[in-house]
Amino acid sequence: MNYRSTRGNVKDALKSSDAVVQGLAPDGGLYVPVDFPKPAYDLEKLIQLPYQKLAQTILQWFFNDYPAEQLADGTTKAYADQWDDDSIAPLSRQKAGFNYLELYHGPTLAFKDIALQMLPQLMTKAIKLNGVDRDIVILTATSGDTGTASMRGFSNVDGTQVIVFYPDGGVSPVQLKQMLGQPGQNLTAVAVKGNFDDAQTQVKQIFNDQAFNQRLINNGYQFSSANSMNIGRLIPQVVYYFAAYGQLVEQGQIKLGDAINFTVPTGNFGDILAGWYAKKVGLPIKKLICASNENNVLTDFFTTGRYDRRRAFHLTSAPAMDILVSSNLERLLFDVYDEDATSVKELMERLQNDGWYQITAAAKAKLDSEFAAGYATQSQVAGEIKYVYETSGYLIDPHTAVGSFVARQYQKNSDDQTPMVIVSTASPYKFPETVYHALTGQDTQQQGLPSIKQLHDLVGGELTAGVKELFDHQPRKESVIAPDDMENLIAQVLKLK
Repeated sequence: MNYRSTRGNVKDALKSSDAVVQGLAPDGGLYVPVDFPKPAYDLEKLIQLPYQKLAQTILQWFFNDYPAEQLADGTTKAYADQWDDDSIAPLSRQKAGFNYLELYHGPTLAFKDIALQMLPQLMTKAIKLNGVDRDIVILTATSGDTGTASMRGFSNVDGTQVIVFYPDGGVSPVQLKQMLGQPGQNLTAVAVKGNFDDAQTQVKQIFNDQAFNQRLINNGYQFSSANSMNIGRLIPQVVYYFAAYGQLVEQGQIKLGDAINFTVPTGNFGDILAGWYAKKVGLPIKKLICASNENNVLTDFFTTGRYDRRRAFHLTSAPAMDILVSSNLERLLFDVYDEDATSVKELMERLQNDGWYQITAAAKAKLDSEFAAGYATQSQVAGEIKYVYETSGYLIDPHTAVGSFVARQYQKNSDDQTPMVIVSTASPYKFPETVYHALTGQDTQQQGLPSIKQLHDLVGGELTAGVKELFDHQPRKESVIAPDDMENLIAQVLKLK
């Protein structure tokens, strides 16, 4: 299968393995399939497969230039004993009216693990397939979880360097501890003054700096990305939508062929886009509900068709959603504009230059038929955490609470009572201060690891292996730089001549 840029000509398409290594297209666009897969499969048999085999099957649809045995080996290694639940993505039975798809049972306690345990497998195999003789520099901006998960996934992987930039003061104490405490000789994490969008914008500019890229090549390196702009990060996320559907059927909550809804806490739009791709390859999804926090640029977009990043930026209790430029939305625009790369390029240029764009009425109508959107304030997030716990004894993190609240409002304000799955993106123990305050109305005595203990003392239960591991590593000293210094920092880390 070949992949093209959302902003470029189809004649410049690459094999999937090349697109995985490259990460971001040279024209600034994102890679999408030239011909989207239309696989023929028996849904009943597919959803009965164990997660590893399910992942292998779906990845083969999108990455068919990889030999089947390589994908089998990759999925076996990615979804092995580093997970604390054998199902990888277990679905809770009804809790406070919803099913929660728990995507946080991997080593860094967030949904990013599901893709970022697989991406190194895809990356290293692609390097061998294509005879790449340079080291790969994984360059990533993160609002918290991507940085941690990419560092864990690529730790001490031969032929790779990982450089992560995160917003200064814009990640949780536990996320910061994870990034600075992750062992690995090839890992660098640095804070950037400003917010996530400042870091991500600069990363994109560095990717597109041809002179700097040539300097890298001259020194035996090339860039790639580990965030969801990389198609190799995005596609593994399609798998857990099928896994969720299979568990609903197995539990007798739906019959085979019934449609379901997903509500997805959304920042950079990768997670919900994977749900869209799952629907495109035939999974019976009725609606995808896009849930935002107070940085509700996506809610306004789905409501009005106008994307406008010119607004106040809010630091919230759900930092992975503190984003005003949702990069993966570009891939959805490519679809609703009938793969018109010229129009997509014009929209993205207007966003960069003017800070906003307006989509056509035809494109808006397509979105309305497939998506809904809503947002939750800080107080509503806290209220939802408390409500779910007091109603069912079930603990959720602030990102999941955004999704849960928005789903509840969606059902209240519509006549759509289709079975609902909330995509639960992180362990509540990644945000113990927020969860404890929501439950008690009081602050934890200390931030970070002591607050985990305080929350656990409150709610009881067994801590997972991933949570226990947080106490094992001593963090490195934090460094803070200006966005304009990011390129110089990369040169220093790589010792470029």
